[in-house]
Amino acid sequence: MHTHPRGHRIVVVGAGYTGMFAAVRTARRTRRLGARITLVNPSPRFTERLRMHQVAAGQRLADHRIADLLAGTGVEFVQGRAVAIDPRARRVTVERTAPGGRDDGPAERPGATEIPYDTLVYALGSRTDTTRVPGVDEHAVTLDDPRAVHEFGTRLAALAAAGGRVTVSGGGLTGVEAAAELAESHSGLEVTLLSRGVPGSMMGDRARAYLDRTLARLGVTVRSGVDVAKVLPGAVELAGGERVPSDLTLWTAGVRVSGLAARAGIETDARGLVVVDDRLRSVSHPEVYAVGDAAAVRQAWGQVHGTCQSGLPTAQHVADAVARTLRGRAVKRFRFGYFHQPVSLGRRDAVIQFTYADDAPRRVWLRGRWAVRYKELVSASPVVMYRLSRRMNVSSVLSRGGRATRRAGAVSVAGPVPVPVSGSVAGGASRGAYGGGRGAAVGER
Repeated sequence: MHTHPRGHRIVVVGAGYTGMFAAVRTARRTRRLGARITLVNPSPRFTERLRMHQVAAGQRLADHRIADLLAGTGVEFVQGRAVAIDPRARRVTVERTAPGGRDDGPAERPGATEIPYDTLVYALGSRTDTTRVPGVDEHAVTLDDPRAVHEFGTRLAALAAAGGRVTVSGGGLTGVEAAAELAESHSGLEVTLLSRGVPGSMMGDRARAYLDRTLARLGVTVRSGVDVAKVLPGAVELAGGERVPSDLTLWTAGVRVSGLAARAGIETDARGLVVVDDRLRSVSHPEVYAVGDAAAVRQAWGQVHGTCQSGLPTAQHVADAVARTLRGRAVKRFRFGYFHQPVSLGRRDAVIQFTYADDAPRRVWLRGRWAVRYKELVSASPVVMYRLSRRMNVSSVLSRGGRATRRAGAVSVAGPVPVPVSGSVAGGASRGAYGGGRGAAVGER
């Protein structure tokens, strides 16, 4: 890899939680080395995916602009969509975008730009999978598109006044948070949560029981052990033919990643995640690093699953690795362990399950108002971290895994992961958030 720091070109594609942190921290760590950093993202607005269920419930969030978060860092922001990577020439092709009717949704503008790089940080995270179940694309809303989620939220007041019905498909922690938020914000709604598995199944018995009681108190009807076969204009059809009436359907089941890396010939696993070594470099192209949901990262205890809790430490590690490489220093291997599973249950309740490194539940958990404060601190921390990181080195690491990752060589290259082929699913999408959780159902996390 080219390691002469003066004029070294670093390109970060994707300005989600991990891409933004990678760009800001890399700028801080290389500020005296003369490196040039470019951040590429289609939208000028930073989306707090941790809070998208609040938008779905009709709440307004703070407006964070990427340019504002980068102010003073020296990072160049290119508003555009990365459409191709040429690893041989070390170039990223970017289709420029411009704000559409709303600033949180870009509209295409003709023309493409080629951005050269010496080091590429691949931070294109995951999105909800809308391809496996018929009708999802046409008749359901996901939490990925801020415009669609906003429009979903604006319809709820009138729907609640008419005693309307909303269905949340996917019993992962994203679906649980969304169902609770909708029910608390609009008491007139009939909210149904559909799940293949048991909601909160990754939590300990007491935390899961508290979650169940809270959903019941909020009036959420939970139907677990069901498969969604089709989404219709006014209903969700289950396997077996039963139709659950639904005026609005929110889909949170299953995840998929960008195919950009695979199309470029960068080695990926069966799900399309970039296969990385124990320094988070691509095993096929060591000038490429992958972070967050885009990387297949394996620790001694197993595969790291995509959440902001694991994603931010990968971004921190890569920023430090790039800086150390430019200084000619050895790069440490990546070590990570999970710490908690924070779950909001509306604005006035929450449950926090503390975990071992492999995300298995500990006996310790938190509920009620202290859990609400804890969850809010977690949700607000990324943006605070970006701002502080412009002036100092701030760590996002809560746990390096302790004994589970301390042994040298404990991190191994991630191998292929089998991809479920079931045609129906009611699991939970990756939170893309600073929380955790996993489940046995297809796509559940």
